[in-house]
Amino acid sequence: MPHSRGPRADISPLPAVIGADLRVPVVSGELVPHANLDHAATTPCLRRVHDAVRDVLPWYASVHRGTGFASQVSSRVYEQARDSLRRFTGAAANSEVLFTRNTTDALNLLARCLPRGTPVLRFDTEHHAALLPWATDSVVGLGMPDSPDAAARLLSAALRRLPAGPKLVVLTGASNVTGELWPVAELAEIARGHGARTALDAAQLAPHRPLRMAEWQVDWVALSGHKMYAPFGAGALIGSSEWLAGARPYLAGGGATANVTANSADGAHVTWCGLPARHEAGSPNVVGAHALAAACDELTELGWDLVTAHEQALVERLREGLAALPGVRPLSMWPGRPGVGVVSFAIDPHAGKTTDADLLAAALSAEHGVSVRSGLFCAHMLTRRLMSRTGAEPGPALRASVGLDTTPEHVDRLLAGLEQLLLDGPSSHYRLLDGRWAPDPDPRPFPAFLGEAELPAPA
Repeated sequence: MPHSRGPRADISPLPAVIGADLRVPVVSGELVPHANLDHAATTPCLRRVHDAVRDVLPWYASVHRGTGFASQVSSRVYEQARDSLRRFTGAAANSEVLFTRNTTDALNLLARCLPRGTPVLRFDTEHHAALLPWATDSVVGLGMPDSPDAAARLLSAALRRLPAGPKLVVLTGASNVTGELWPVAELAEIARGHGARTALDAAQLAPHRPLRMAEWQVDWVALSGHKMYAPFGAGALIGSSEWLAGARPYLAGGGATANVTANSADGAHVTWCGLPARHEAGSPNVVGAHALAAACDELTELGWDLVTAHEQALVERLREGLAALPGVRPLSMWPGRPGVGVVSFAIDPHAGKTTDADLLAAALSAEHGVSVRSGLFCAHMLTRRLMSRTGAEPGPALRASVGLDTTPEHVDRLLAGLEQLLLDGPSSHYRLLDGRWAPDPDPRPFPAFLGEAELPAPA
């Protein structure tokens, strides 16, 4: 089995990650090193991000609304963060940077700014953040292409059928289900050739590969801090001011208003601010923006060759190990296509004693200290389609995803744990509690800061 191999050769040190030395309880009563293979959902915090937040907290104050010195510091921190995002994404110097909560928030913001009746072309392979924000009667579905070339043909054909006028093409940088890279530059060029704008969901791409907005000529990029080692509640929409500058604010409230006066007709007359304040109403998340900028700076300075080499060595190890397990069926849109560190797979229902993906994920955590994701990964149509291709039942799949703090031992422990569970089944009894599998009883204690000595007993 590949998980019995020795450690890979040392490479240059990667950035320090908070929690890389975390030990978690398992049902045997031991504390074991946490094997975090769920980075596609949420990444831990970079040490540099942690330190950046620590340094800015004493200066935390209102942004753009106070005369005190701390307010001036916070305001400068907030604006400097925009520069970091422009550099990180390869955006033009005059690109707008709007801070949001996450990718979902960013794409919903963009959706509210589209000219009325704008057709939105998108593939059915999208994460729900890019699939759902658009007005239903404006969506032009492009299906699920069988290859990158098919994606280009489908997009070209759909654009040719549309009349002149504003159009938006929604693209994904990397699939959150399979990790496969999309041909962003090629699809953006097709869109431009038909007078369409492009929005790129870069949530999964941003922590793994460089973004080149200007080179690709995409109009907007959306990303999330919690996917790129800055889990402090910030994301961003970066790109053109077109459509954004004249749109009604995404959120109406303080900070987005230049002037509010009485109006006998509706009680108030509002003059809205220009960009970016127009779409950043309310007190901004300056700490989150600073954290996101620190992560961008760290990844930019690190260099992508190191990130890619680390990730690809782990993914190859993982894929080789999964291939040696009977009944494990990797999910892929385009076999052989390059991808980032995300590997999803189905389990044949006759592959072993335990094949339920949700139960396997729970047992990997409770018995082996391994975190993976089970489910449909907020991309239900794509995951079900890929499951059906493998002949698997249309239930949840499993997903393992690597990051900067992942080690070969983490991958090996996942493979060994999965093999043991398939052959022998869980060592503990499990029951469904609030829709999730959990050991019964569950002896694992919560950390002391929660003020609980142990997990609550099942009802």
